Amino acid sequence: MEGRRPDLIVGIDFGMTATGVSYANLSIGSDSVRWIQKWPGRGQANENKVPTILVYPNHQQKPSSWGFLSETASEQNAADKEYKDWFKTFLDPARLAQKQAEDPVHSPRSLEEVERLYEDYHRLLYKHVEFKLSMELFGIPWHSASVEFIFSVPTTWPPQIVERYRELVQRAGFAQCRNHTLSIGLTEAEAAAVHTSLEASGIFQEKDVLLVCDAGGGTTDLSVLEVSDTSTNALSLKQLDVVFGATIGSAAIDYDFESNARSRLELANLTAPLPMSPEQVAWEMMKSRDFQNTKCEHGGLDDAPKFSVPIPKLDPAYVNHTIGIEYGEMKFTREQLQALFDKQVQKLVGLIDTQLQNMQKKYPGHQVNHLILAGGLGHSPYVQDRLRARFVKGSGNPNTANIQVRVAPDPQLAVCKGLVGDRLRRLKVGKPVLNYRCCRASYGTICKELFNKDNPHHIGRSMYKDPMNGKLYVTQSIAWFIKKGKPVTSDEPITHSFHRKMSPGDPRRAFPTSIVESYADEPFLPHHMGAGDAHILCEIESDLSSADESKFKEKNRHFWRIGKHYFKIDYEVKVSIGPADVRFELWFNGQKLSKDQPIKVEWQTPEVIELPAPTEPVNCIQEMPDRDI
Repeated sequence: MEGRRPDLIVGIDFGMTATGVSYANLSIGSDSVRWIQKWPGRGQANENKVPTILVYPNHQQKPSSWGFLSETASEQNAADKEYKDWFKTFLDPARLAQKQAEDPVHSPRSLEEVERLYEDYHRLLYKHVEFKLSMELFGIPWHSASVEFIFSVPTTWPPQIVERYRELVQRAGFAQCRNHTLSIGLTEAEAAAVHTSLEASGIFQEKDVLLVCDAGGGTTDLSVLEVSDTSTNALSLKQLDVVFGATIGSAAIDYDFESNARSRLELANLTAPLPMSPEQVAWEMMKSRDFQNTKCEHGGLDDAPKFSVPIPKLDPAYVNHTIGIEYGEMKFTREQLQALFDKQVQKLVGLIDTQLQNMQKKYPGHQVNHLILAGGLGHSPYVQDRLRARFVKGSGNPNTANIQVRVAPDPQLAVCKGLVGDRLRRLKVGKPVLNYRCCRASYGTICKELFNKDNPHHIGRSMYKDPMNGKLYVTQSIAWFIKKGKPVTSDEPITHSFHRKMSPGDPRRAFPTSIVESYADEPFLPHHMGAGDAHILCEIESDLSSADESKFKEKNRHFWRIGKHYFKIDYEVKVSIGPADVRFELWFNGQKLSKDQPIKVEWQTPEVIELPAPTEPVNCIQEMPDRDI
């Protein structure tokens, strides 16, 4: 994204329940971060986010409405239409399969359906973004302006899903204009941390440790960071541990409320038939402003001991004290709503405890100074009070003796504003807020090793004799070039050297390489394929057809040399590990081969990996020279 200074920077936080869009309009000389507040269906009202909702007429591929337009009674209650929401997490095939097993009736039928929902929603989002922001550009039309679109992604997404998301968003219209670019900026917790550090830098001191918790609608992301520089206004952060993520969020509270209401309505329906199915009525009650407002205010100063939610189309005279229905409304107590919150809070506390325990093992001398909450669930007064009670008043964790729970400025907008703020900071001082991050996984390549009878890892392995040099090798070994938990930066790619042998006259110049991934901790990294959790992340193809053959090294060229005459080709693949993705560049003889996309990447379908928990290192990785591809 370097080069021409952008006219417009747009940050997009695609959420489970709602989506936020922030921007900085540099074309007018402004570097303030603003956000879209006017959305179709809300007239003159200001809304920080737009609902992540689509409605489709039955048996049609084109949606009839999206966002707030989908929340009208005619769209929600139409018998000939399908209402689609809460589909964000299902781009992960494992999460989709789990949902299909738990609730086959209300789950997307296939991954292709989920991808269609993604593409349709982002297409409509892009049209509105273009409509709103093109009017704010100064002296330059939208299609000619330099526009950078930066997206956040959940911590839980592996690189394959991130890459698929990038493709779907681009197909929907983003970055299709000549001077428009699209990038994955930060994970959601990282973006929230960046926003907090920029907006509230005065509360942090050098070496302070921040545990940022972005608890949204469908997912919760955690990230631990250390303040590494407060000497100037350009505060910097360094990640101390790998990011954590889990499917914890406010959408689960909605789902549980809907299930509770449906069960009570089904009992009421046995006494006196309802005008609508209990399933439809419960869903409308959950979507109602009455319940949503009560949920958002739970734990606040005006939290009432009881509340009621109207039952759509029910006669106001209807009364069923046994079920808790009076005058057409279903009655609830504060304790009943609290129980729904507590299920998510317990999971959230467990996730934070796990992160703190990992930190204690990795940095036993460090204290976590700040627990920073962002996202819709993090904005809840009840959640904030429960976390203060748990961690500030004594959690049992030795590294939280002086911790303070803080709420991020604009918690619901922290992610999208953090994306733009980070990019602005890079433009101003040449470096991002988050300089280093811990790699979430280990990455390596499949290689062959010179056979060593004294190496226990070579016993029983497949071997072959190289016809070029006559030496014996074991195959399917793994050379790890980055290991989980190690600090990496996108500004300094990791360089991995490759060596290939090629016979004279061989026309082949495209070499395939398997990139391997493992989530095991460093002492337990598999030594070869078939061991541990090692699996192929993607296949890359390095095309050296444009390389100068005169730079290849000739071997066994003279007749008196033993062995076949061949060329040895030394080249490099530079790997940039982003917040949630992996990018590759091909280099030969000190030059980048960028013409015609010299590296082709084919991402593999992500698998559900169950990590082993060994008690002692198995197949430990060792530094072994004598490796070849």
